[in-house]
Amino acid sequence: MTTILNADPAELAKFSELAHRWWDPESEFRPLHQINPLRLEWINRLCPLQAQQVLDVGCGGGILSDAMARKGAQVLGIDLSTKALKVATLHALEVQTQNVKFQEISAEALAEQQPASFDVVTCMEMLEHVPDPASIVRACATLAKPGGWVFFSTLNRSPKSFLFAIVGAEYLLNLLPRGTHEYAKMIRPSELARYAREAGLELVQTRGMGYNPITRRYWLDEDTGVNYLFAMKKPA
Repeated sequence: MTTILNADPAELAKFSELAHRWWDPESEFRPLHQINPLRLEWINRLCPLQAQQVLDVGCGGGILSDAMARKGAQVLGIDLSTKALKVATLHALEVQTQNVKFQEISAEALAEQQPASFDVVTCMEMLEHVPDPASIVRACATLAKPGGWVFFSTLNRSPKSFLFAIVGAEYLLNLLPRGTHEYAKMIRPSELARYAREAGLELVQTRGMGYNPITRRYWLDEDTGVNYLFAMKKPA
């Protein structure tokens, strides 16, 4: 059994304190609400979600989990923040989202219990918040069925990312609370690709995410210098 919990208590505390604001589109989580349609459509285009068994790792308040369930998937969202999961569950009840449930468990522990159980595994905006991201990648690979999809999104550790994601987003534009991200924990695409290869995953597509602070519009593009997304498959 896994004996060391792959989580930073300070990170859990930070997001737990904000849990009640997850579903406020004008709160600190506004960027997640704005990028969620982009992430959802990208995933659904590569792997139609209707009737798929989906796991959302690090689901927080359930923004992506809820959206994938509304596309017809059977979704399990997991997280280690009790408060965030309570918010996710309450929201699902309030808006009557079907086919979504939430569980407080680590990806590694669930991988031991339910290997090769999910058609799709998503892990969005989480890897840069854990002590051992490679362990999460391995767990996601284990949880996916043979031939299944695994989707990651995270932040590049680059000068451009430091400028835009930390200085710009946290200190100048106040898009995120100060201290949301630590530069040292950000992950270069080459590093994530290595973790994935070592876990037996094959890279299918890479996308970057752009943002215009004047129009407040996000879009997907080819520039992985700041935010980027990986679509991967587990060999059948």
